[in-house]
Amino acid sequence: MAAGRPAHPHLTVLAPVRAPISDNPSYITGADGRCLGFGTRLFYVALLPRRTAVDIIRRHHYSGRVVNNSYVHLGVYLGGALVGAMQLGHALNPRRVAHVVRNTRPGQMLELNRMWLDDAAPRNSESRALAMMVRFVRRALPAVRWIQSFADERCRGALGVVYQAANFLYVGSHKTAFYALDGEAYHEMLLTAHGKGGLRGRYLRANLDRAERQVYNQYRYVYFVKPAARRDLVMRPLPYPKPDRAASSECD
Repeated sequence: MAAGRPAHPHLTVLAPVRAPISDNPSYITGADGRCLGFGTRLFYVALLPRRTAVDIIRRHHYSGRVVNNSYVHLGVYLGGALVGAMQLGHALNPRRVAHVVRNTRPGQMLELNRMWLDDAAPRNSESRALAMMVRFVRRALPAVRWIQSFADERCRGALGVVYQAANFLYVGSHKTAFYALDGEAYHEMLLTAHGKGGLRGRYLRANLDRAERQVYNQYRYVYFVKPAARRDLVMRPLPYPKPDRAASSECD
């Protein structure tokens, strides 16, 4: 069964979450007992107001765009300062979910749609943030069995090194076409999407003769929040892809 939209609402907050007070990793909970984040006083992830997360991603992520399917918005904090954001939500292509992990029901998977961390964050901060995000999801969204994300070749040849460091499984790659038009990238899905992709889809179709079609690899990574769910993995885990030469900077 393919995963659809879960019943729970957007996980977000209206104001910044209070930082942990311990150096030992622990959950951050609200007055109502709701899980708000996970980490230590010096490094943690916590629910972020949606507007703040959207602003960060639009200003700093290489794509310059958010995914409207996102409904979990997390900030990454270093020494109390907000240094990044993560957005998770529905799979961009929900029809393919059952081809990755069978028996996935609505609300049982998340896709990490966007992640950005400031370059000032120490080495390995991305993988630490991913590990803390998993801990948060395990507590805050107990129905979630697995998480999926993609490393995009548009990002200076990125192969998903941060996912490898966080022990995600690599299950293969596929090629996706984008159209470069007036300084923006348009996913080929906009040409055939339900509703024909809204305003962006209409603009792409009206100017397709000026658009440059570019094809890139996208590397698929999965992580099993519930280890027992791995028995339903359809795709075969593969060795991590490695660069032929020194790796360039990674972005997500």
